[in-house]
Amino acid sequence: MIYKNLGRSGLKVSRLCLGTMNFGEVTPKKESFNIMDEAVNLGINFIDTANVYGGKFGEGITENIIGQWLTGNKSQRDKIVLATKVHNPMGNLPNENLLSAYHIKRACENSLKRLKTDHIDLYQIHHVDRTTPWEEIWQAFEQLITEGKITYAGSSNFAGWDLATASERANKRDMFGLVSEQSKYNLFNRKIEREVIPACEYYGIGIIPWSPLEGGLLGGVIKKRKEGRRNTNEIKDKFVQNKVQIEQWEKFCAEINEDPGESALAWLLHQKVVTSPIIGPRNVEQLKKSIRALEISFDENHLEKIDQIFPPAGIAPHYYSW
Repeated sequence: MIYKNLGRSGLKVSRLCLGTMNFGEVTPKKESFNIMDEAVNLGINFIDTANVYGGKFGEGITENIIGQWLTGNKSQRDKIVLATKVHNPMGNLPNENLLSAYHIKRACENSLKRLKTDHIDLYQIHHVDRTTPWEEIWQAFEQLITEGKITYAGSSNFAGWDLATASERANKRDMFGLVSEQSKYNLFNRKIEREVIPACEYYGIGIIPWSPLEGGLLGGVIKKRKEGRRNTNEIKDKFVQNKVQIEQWEKFCAEINEDPGESALAWLLHQKVVTSPIIGPRNVEQLKKSIRALEISFDENHLEKIDQIFPPAGIAPHYYSW
């Protein structure tokens, strides 16, 4: 396994992050345990979840599964960097969502209970809340850090100016601020290259891409269209709309004799601000297959060919100005 510092921090995390969104909703508890066991065996030390994962509103099923796994083998806790999130609704009461200090404190306490741990290594803001001032948000995070309940703060789905605003407000409080940003980033969706990536580079924020295969479109969809998520109406429609690019992508992967899904992950690993793409295996076999991405090396010629298939978004303001 290869490790990299998470943003500008001294924390080292594996180049692949185990995403757990499927746990409980798609993947049964036993297989979820097997996936986490195998991930640790493979050297993956970065596990990401959220309080809303699991498929049933307000129950925190995925966090509960992780907590039960940690309880079954307490030595695993010291081997992993555990990340979860706060923001989305966990109930119907008016203060059971968003980022008031009230909700942040309660959401953190509840996540700790479900995860069966005394601290969260990376506590991430799942979405922006522009109704709550950053002074209040950072005060709540600062208190949790002081109490030892969280160690680092991260964000998810932020715009470039949100990252800048959050970072500047943290600087005014002499806080370390954000160390990571989870954004949708893959060959089909390169929009964050315009402003989010430059902001992350400037502030030393590591990028943790989610949906690295665009729901399976980059994973060899032509041969596998009848399998799993690739057979949903959404994926069928996207395939029709992007058929030419997909054919070009799979032809390129065939020429270099590599799997399309593993190659798409490898491309992300070649982007310098990317820390760890999130993989969301539904079983152990899918997990093991993903590891190959760490061994794929693209030269400049390869990267140029990929850019021809999936053009870069362009850095702001250059992509819309002159």
